[in-house]
Amino acid sequence: MSDLQEYLKEQLEDPCFQKEWDDLEPEFNTIQAMIDARKRCNLTQKELAERTGIDQSDISKIETGNANPALSTLKRLADGMDMILKLEFIPKNAK
Repeated sequence: MSDLQEYLKEQLEDPCFQKEWDDLEPEFNTIQAMIDARKRCNLTQKELAERTGIDQSDISKIETGNANPALSTLKRLADGMDMILKLEFIPKNAK
C-alpha cells in the first residue's frame, strides 16, 4: 500500500473526515468519469476544447476540481466526445 493510501485510510477513520469525503464523492466521480471518457476517446484537453469551443483552461479546471461546471457544459463536453451524458439517482442503501 502506498503512503498516500495508508494516510487516506487513517484519515477516513475520523468521522468528520469521512463525512467530508463522502460529501465530495459525487464531484470526484464526475471528474473521474470525464477524464476516463476523454482518455477513451484518445483526446487531449486541447483537442476536446477545439471540438467543444470550451477553453482548454476551463476543461483543466473542471478535471482538477477547481470549477463547478453547469449541466449544459457537461453536455457540451459529452457531445464533443460523441457521447451522451447520463445522470443517475441511486438509493443510498444500494451503495
